[in-house]
Amino acid sequence: MANAKWTADDIPDQTGRRAIVTGANIGLGLATARELARAGASVVLACRSTAKGEAAAASIRAAVPAATLEVETLDLASLESIREFAERRAGSGLAIDLLINNAGIMAAPRRLTADGFESQFGTNHLGHFALTGLLLAALLRAPAPRVVTVSSALHRRGTMRFDDLQGERKYERWGAYGQSKLANLMFCFELQRRATEAGSALRSTAAHPGYASTNLQFAASDRFYEKAFMRAGNRLFAQSADMGALPTLYAATCPDLPGGTFIGPGGLGEQRGYPKVVTAARKAYDEQDWHRLWEVSEDLTGVHYEFVAAVA
Repeated sequence: MANAKWTADDIPDQTGRRAIVTGANIGLGLATARELARAGASVVLACRSTAKGEAAAASIRAAVPAATLEVETLDLASLESIREFAERRAGSGLAIDLLINNAGIMAAPRRLTADGFESQFGTNHLGHFALTGLLLAALLRAPAPRVVTVSSALHRRGTMRFDDLQGERKYERWGAYGQSKLANLMFCFELQRRATEAGSALRSTAAHPGYASTNLQFAASDRFYEKAFMRAGNRLFAQSADMGALPTLYAATCPDLPGGTFIGPGGLGEQRGYPKVVTAARKAYDEQDWHRLWEVSEDLTGVHYEFVAAVA
């Protein structure tokens, strides 16, 4: 569906669209926010650190002087912070055209969020599940709303361990990361199924960046030899954050892209290259697991999606 070398220059005009990008202060999120702003969108940089968000906004304005930006505090590891953010956005009364669920942590040692969730599952999946649900009414006020959830090729390493989602009995940091990224895809697909069933115009898509050089790799370990290995890998094999952001930007802006589509790099092993439609691991398409994960996520976060009420 994508052409052989789709780039940020191919983004359709986004003037008049309002976008929110989580984790927009660095890496893929920063590149995504910058290119959406360059294309004319008004962009909210939703960041855990306001100071880092303001620095990111300054860097975007340096590249795109006409950029329309806001910086908002959002900590996806805190349901309180997510609710406060959503209330502020809802208070504006403005529609949200585009939500980019980008922020995340990778391969962290086992620790808990403010609400007692395992940090990777809590931040990467539950945080974005709650955020999207709390912003649903504002999204459905837009004529063609879209939600893009950023997953990873490492979703293939994940398994939905419904009997131990929080890693209380057994925890392996890369396995937990894979589970959270698999959950991202299941959320994307189930969100689209529910939107279609409700007759909503909302489209839910997913993307993964391949192997992109970002800060995530260095935050993944406090072991010096692992950091050295990742630094060498980034230098020798990884593509840039700008290239890694292209699948997200394509998933967010391609006009004729169907909901439920997964976009990744088109090169060997989906590790690098220009964006194209890709296929997730078979386990990501288990509709019973979509439904089970959704119910668990509603129970844990207390956030329930009401498409009909929101549309009405």
